[in-house]
Amino acid sequence: MIQIDSTEIKKQKKLALTWAITFLILFPVLITLGLLMRLRQGEITETGPSEFFSYMTLHGLGMAGILFTFAFAALWYLNSTRYVRLNLKFGWFLYFLILIGVVGLLYGTLIGKFGPGWYMLYPLPFKGTFWPAWATKVSVISLIILGVAWLLGILHMIYALAKQYGGLTNLLGWQYLGKKENITEIPSVVLITTISLIPGVFALIIGAAMLIMYLLQSFEPSLAFDPLMMKNMVMFFGHTLVNITMYCAVGWVYALLPEFTHREWKVNKAVVYSWNASFFFILFAYLHHLYMDFVQPTSLQYLGQVVSYSSAIPATGITMFGVIAQVYHAKMKWSIIPLMFLFGMAGWAIGGFAAVVDSTIALNSSLHNTLWVPAHFHTYMLMGVVLFIFGFLFYLFSGKDKEEKDGLGKAGFWIFVLGSYGFLLMFYLGGLNSVPRRYSNYSGLEIDHVRETGAHLAQCAALFVGVLLVGLILMYLSLFCKLIQQKVSTKESNS
Repeated sequence: MIQIDSTEIKKQKKLALTWAITFLILFPVLITLGLLMRLRQGEITETGPSEFFSYMTLHGLGMAGILFTFAFAALWYLNSTRYVRLNLKFGWFLYFLILIGVVGLLYGTLIGKFGPGWYMLYPLPFKGTFWPAWATKVSVISLIILGVAWLLGILHMIYALAKQYGGLTNLLGWQYLGKKENITEIPSVVLITTISLIPGVFALIIGAAMLIMYLLQSFEPSLAFDPLMMKNMVMFFGHTLVNITMYCAVGWVYALLPEFTHREWKVNKAVVYSWNASFFFILFAYLHHLYMDFVQPTSLQYLGQVVSYSSAIPATGITMFGVIAQVYHAKMKWSIIPLMFLFGMAGWAIGGFAAVVDSTIALNSSLHNTLWVPAHFHTYMLMGVVLFIFGFLFYLFSGKDKEEKDGLGKAGFWIFVLGSYGFLLMFYLGGLNSVPRRYSNYSGLEIDHVRETGAHLAQCAALFVGVLLVGLILMYLSLFCKLIQQKVSTKESNS
């Protein structure tokens, strides 16, 4: 840990708070889109297909985007206030660049009705569309802007950390694997930042290449690309980005949980081996998304299953063991922050297990195009990443006493957890009953049981979304009160 000037810390915190408020504005908007989709599937509303699929596109791209963006912003704050000096002006530049991309995507989807889904499987953006060509151009350009901003931010952070800690190999923790006694020690969050973000460089480059190809075809319709290649590119980009979002969020659990347990959580050989293994597995786990593409080489299909199984073990196992070691018999107060971290770990494990089930070839043939798929990724995003983010938000918004009692926040937390798991259960039951995903409604299904089950589960899911929104409102009120108290105490200390 290096000495960072208090003025610099305050400026970096202002940037982090700006990110936080932006996230808090956009997050419930995207949840509302999800609610509207479930209401349509439950035959409660009459949303048209064009609106439904534009909502689905914005909900998927928007959630993945804001969760990764805030995970990156949180790592920026933690690293810049503890371990390395990051360029504040560049941080603000990234914020406004990402804001431009977000506004463009909102315009392209909500106004232009751009609706191929987050995956934009080729040639969906160009064949049989119900939206104008300009909506495709605006949306793709907006996504390129977001990708460029993320890539620049990652490169800046990795470069600064490598310069601070003596090179990339030290950031990866390889010095711990030798026999030298005098090594460059690195904080766990620095190691996880590196392991998480470097795969993001590969993902964003591939994603940018894919989007540029889409953009070229939007201007020159006579162009055509290989659909299987495009699917590999979009799945590599999307799967990797979602995975590293989770890993980024786990990074601040390593950094902040010890402040509550009052125990160190240092980097050692086991941590280095496990996270470096995850670095490799992240890059190939996406292949389980292509089991249904029978022209894909068989060797890649088997590799997808092996890597998907393997990716669930190293970082997850060592982190779970580390959390247990941290909290076991620890003299700590179970305030809302460690509670969110602990339940976030549970969500990561549950969603990860469900993902491993789906990545089994024999089971994937039955589950892949059902609601089991959104079940598992909603689990580790909603009950994993989102809880980690709110744990960080409560940490960021709190004053000096991070372990203070917060009845309002805790009540909101428990209601949010109850509503979220009820909502997720409807997805899992839908998957087990062969209810298909990506349908705007189930009225066209010929099997009565599946049609009726899908509509009924969607209605129940909508009710649980209402419950989680109540919990979310209570947590928002708690955060708002903490922010006001923080400003008041800052003014008093300055005067």
